[in-house]
Amino acid sequence: MNIFYNVKAQWLAYVAFFLVLGLIPAYVDDGFLLNQMSTYGVYGLLALAISLCWGFGGILNLGLGIPFGLGAYGMAMTMQMQSQDSSNPIPPFMLNNSLDHLPMLWVPFNSTVIGIALALIVPTLFCAIFGGLMFRARVSGPFFAIMTLAMLSAWYTLILDLQPYTNGVNGITPPAPLKIGGFTLDPYSPLAYWTVFALLLIATFAAKLMTLSRFGLVVQAVRGDAERVRFLGYNVASYETAIYTISGLIAAIAGCCWVTLTQYVSPAQFDTTLSLSMVIWAGVGGRLSLIGSIVGAFIIMGAQSYLGDALLATWLLVLGGFFILVVRFLPKGLIGLVESLLGRFPVGLKKSNGDHQLPSGAMFPQAGE
Repeated sequence: MNIFYNVKAQWLAYVAFFLVLGLIPAYVDDGFLLNQMSTYGVYGLLALAISLCWGFGGILNLGLGIPFGLGAYGMAMTMQMQSQDSSNPIPPFMLNNSLDHLPMLWVPFNSTVIGIALALIVPTLFCAIFGGLMFRARVSGPFFAIMTLAMLSAWYTLILDLQPYTNGVNGITPPAPLKIGGFTLDPYSPLAYWTVFALLLIATFAAKLMTLSRFGLVVQAVRGDAERVRFLGYNVASYETAIYTISGLIAAIAGCCWVTLTQYVSPAQFDTTLSLSMVIWAGVGGRLSLIGSIVGAFIIMGAQSYLGDALLATWLLVLGGFFILVVRFLPKGLIGLVESLLGRFPVGLKKSNGDHQLPSGAMFPQAGE
């Protein structure tokens, strides 16, 4: 048996991976670099969401920017209202757009707790409703991907058109960092890094446990043959909606973290290029692997940070070419290369009464994790 599929070995790999990430603040004392490392954690959350939805659920989501953008705008509105007071309750950009009162849409964000809750609940609820409608109508495969892309474009246009409420193409720039209780979350501090790190760790380990649960096994079975699972009596639409919604929640968390770190949000978060890039991250790292998808995001965005300025628009051609090469020669992504290398060191199977016994969990469908 390939040790790559050994569940205990997988957990050890996850622990080692996050231990390495946890040591970064001990060696990085530059605030700007630490902030950049924190943003990579946001990209990791998005890649994790894609891996759950596309890799394990078989649902190609080209509109993950929707929950990401909605979560980002919700957090930006919360942070903006923290800077307003009773004597000046209206954000400056609204005054510039001839508004003389605070819109009802913005009123709940006067409360930090309610604002953050809405930043997570609204995009998650949207995914649950949209996914439920699509999957119950048995829209799947490329048709679902096209629908998510169309919905993403619709949200992009809506945010632009609602300029008095969203500041249009200029976006929202909260003037101060997020305040929670008596703490101020400086985006360039180790606390900000630890916050993103903790959220990525919790989301990843929860997703890992989910894939090993009965729910996760059914979702993977749906990916393999939805009709057969339906004939076995399972409500396939419910499972598809659930995994799509969970993916959206993780993306919404990433959106909240993004604004906390950058203190800025704009319609660019709904841009199709960003959502398509998320798919590339997972494809390069290995969409069937949670940790592989995260590493893929780190590699691609790290390369973009250091090569994007030098190559400018050519970077997109380089990224596209790299993606084509990976798909052609490494269909499982870079994690597939690790699988092949570990395959040279098989784990022996225990014997009982002269018969080979399968290791625990081997009878269940194991994706390349």
